[in-house]
Amino acid sequence: MMRFPRSFRDERGMTLIMVGTGMLAFLSATMLAVDVGMFMVARTQSQTAADAGALAGAVALAYNDFDDRSATGPAVRNAIAAATSSENGVINAQVSVNVEDVSFPTLERVRVRVQRSNARGNPVTTFFAPLVGIDDVDIGAIATAEAARANAMTCVKPFTVPDKWIERQTPPWDPDDTFDAFDNKGKPLANPDIYISADQAGYTGYDAQRDKGTQIALKAGTGTNIAPSFYFPWAIPGSGGAADYRWNIGNCNTTLMGFGDLMTAEPGNMVGPTRQGMDDLIARDPSAYWDTYGNRVVTTMQPSPRVVAIPLFDPVYYDSGKQNGRNADLKAVNYMGFFIEQMQGNTVVGRITPIGGLLRGNGGGPAPVNAFPRAIVLVE
Repeated sequence: MMRFPRSFRDERGMTLIMVGTGMLAFLSATMLAVDVGMFMVARTQSQTAADAGALAGAVALAYNDFDDRSATGPAVRNAIAAATSSENGVINAQVSVNVEDVSFPTLERVRVRVQRSNARGNPVTTFFAPLVGIDDVDIGAIATAEAARANAMTCVKPFTVPDKWIERQTPPWDPDDTFDAFDNKGKPLANPDIYISADQAGYTGYDAQRDKGTQIALKAGTGTNIAPSFYFPWAIPGSGGAADYRWNIGNCNTTLMGFGDLMTAEPGNMVGPTRQGMDDLIARDPSAYWDTYGNRVVTTMQPSPRVVAIPLFDPVYYDSGKQNGRNADLKAVNYMGFFIEQMQGNTVVGRITPIGGLLRGNGGGPAPVNAFPRAIVLVE
């Protein structure tokens, strides 16, 4: 019988082949893990850049110019700047965002697409994949943010002014007018002033864009007259008295307020605590000022504590209430952004400005269609 040489039957050396094969598989898996891991990091970083761009665009709509969606407008420019900033790089390189990558699916929404791709000349280079013919890959992301109408506010100041109306007695409307809709017996006047609330079409009140930069001088209300320049102190729920009132002006009371909430008037003379609270507030950001050329607040603090939310009360509800003896005459129908410029004696001088708000769930209700504050949120 024919015998094979010993070398053909010898199994020595098989271990070396198995180790080599295993090592090749191990290296292949390692290379795959390194590149796939890098792709996952790049994808996450791309989404972060897209999110930042969309949020910046929505903020610009709300605070700079809600009507300008042009290629050179603040919404597009801010979106591109935020997405392509060095802080939002993808694998240590800048993403590409062109003007056409910023779009507006609705009036309140901003969508941003970011890319690192061959088409844009900036793909993500692979480490080990070139061994299998993959030198680079395309990475991108899309995000959408919304400057939504807010349905709640916090850090609200403990004084309120009437919302704007259509002046019929002595037109046009001006800060020296008074709201008159009823006679002293509670009966409607023949030619009453008209107020339409923020939850209805044809709203007559203050608007964040139209009235931005308007200077208003506010002084303590006298009697029961309703005038644009008169403010009425009110007690924030859970606090009351002069000391709390002053603190609530100079600081942030985090009580959550909604639309339609009733405000209880603060009894007593609050002129002194108002002035003291304003002094405290201005001292928190003393260098802030209103730039009349740019029509905006200039400050080193973002946001400045001197940009405050002032509740606007329903003048019809108040006027009818004082004739009918209701205890709660002040009803919050909107919240106006107001930059505190200075105190002139006992008069508060400031400028109307856009302001951020909140979206409250769990029964918060829909936001009024004409809500002054806006909440900036990511929607996709």
